[in-house]
Parts: sequence; structure tokens; C-alpha cells
Amino acid sequence: MSALWVVVPAHQEAARIGATLDALAAQSDRDFTLVVVDNASDDGTAGIARDFAERAPFPVHVLHEPDKGVGCAVDTGFRYAIGRGASLLARTDADCLPHPGWTRAARAALGRGAGLVCGRIDARRDEHGPLGRAAFRGMVRVAAFFGRVRPAHRRRHGYLAPYRMHAGNNMAVTARLYEAVGGMPRRPSPTDRLFLNRVRRHTTAIVHARDMVVENSTRRLRAYGIVGTARWYLDRGPGHHGEDPR
Repeated sequence: MSALWVVVPAHQEAARIGATLDALAAQSDRDFTLVVVDNASDDGTAGIARDFAERAPFPVHVLHEPDKGVGCAVDTGFRYAIGRGASLLARTDADCLPHPGWTRAARAALGRGAGLVCGRIDARRDEHGPLGRAAFRGMVRVAAFFGRVRPAHRRRHGYLAPYRMHAGNNMAVTARLYEAVGGMPRRPSPTDRLFLNRVRRHTTAIVHARDMVVENSTRRLRAYGIVGTARWYLDRGPGHHGEDPR
């Protein structure tokens, strides 16, 4: 069985998860095991994943996580994989499209000694044209800059490595490091920054791999707007919006 396991948390993703699964099937490196964690969906998400398992070019496990929250689903999937021998873990989300070289880039970066690998995100091409994707990249750069200068992220708070923006829908981590830092916070989003800061307090072995690319859905941005999305990512809650724009 492969050392690399890919985990995809999914809540109410029947309309989108098929494209994500097809993108994983199109990877140039398909020597991995896939875990889809259905997070309390009632729209057929799990059934689509089970149907995919019958034709997938790699082993597929479909789990059910009743406690709603992406942190719960990711932690359940990662710990399930570790319990079955995974030493390398990667994650994307069920509304994202990993590029064909995604798993190869993740495996290579971890093989070179990284503990945590953060990839590059772009806006989905089927949601935006060139101008929309350029605007998205600009917002990501602004968010990354704010994270670096935010006082709470400075090294005097016990961090061993500088802050660099980390997207949970495009990450890879060793099983050893995942367990050492206590895993993903079992809570609703946002969890990515909390997990990154756990890692930053433990190791400097954090790298960014620009060839590890995922196209990201921007539906939260469309639902919340720029200010609402910023509020959500800063852990200030969704304001008058619901927790989930789907």
C-alpha cells in the first residue's frame, strides 16, 4: 500500500465533488490512497464518492463524520490514514481542482525533508476569467502580507518559523509531524491558521511548493464579499452570514 494518502473532507458537495475526484484520477502520480470524509451531508455526496471508488485508479475509502466542521472531517481522515500505515498525508477540498502534478509535487517536497508543505492556490477557471483570477491572486497576496505583519504571528510568541500563508485545501504533511503537533483542531472553519501555528511552534521544516497547485473555489468570497471573507478568515465569525455559503 502507498505511503501517501490523500484526504478530501466534503459537506454537501454533490454538485462539485465529481470534478475534484476526476482531477485526482488525472494525477501523474497515482500511487496513493484516497479518503473521502463525508461530513454530515444529506445530498448524495457519499454516494458519488462510493460510485467513483468502483472505477478509481487507486484505492478509495469513504468515511462518515457526523460532527460538522472541516477540522473534524480532516482530523478523522488523517488519523484513519495514519492508523492504516500512511506516513505522508495530503489534503484538498471537495470544491477544488488539483493540477495533474499535485501529488507528485507533494511527495517530492516531503521526500526532501519538509514536514509541512503549502502549495499555491488560484481561482477555478470555470468560475472566473483571466481578470477574476488575477484579482483573486492579488487578494491572496494581500492576505499573505497581512499574516506576516500581524503582531500575533511574530516569533516572540514562541514560533520557530516565520509566518507564511497556508491554505488547508492545498497542503501535505508527514504523519509524524501531524501527530506531534496534536493534529487539526476539531472545529468548524477556519482551522488552517491554527494548524499552521501549531506546526510553527514545533519545527522550521515548512516549505512552499509552487509546483503544487490547486484551483480554489471562490464561492465564499462571492457569498460574503471582501469584508465578510476577511472577517471570517480572521476568526471573527461570518457576521450576519451563515457558517456555510453552500
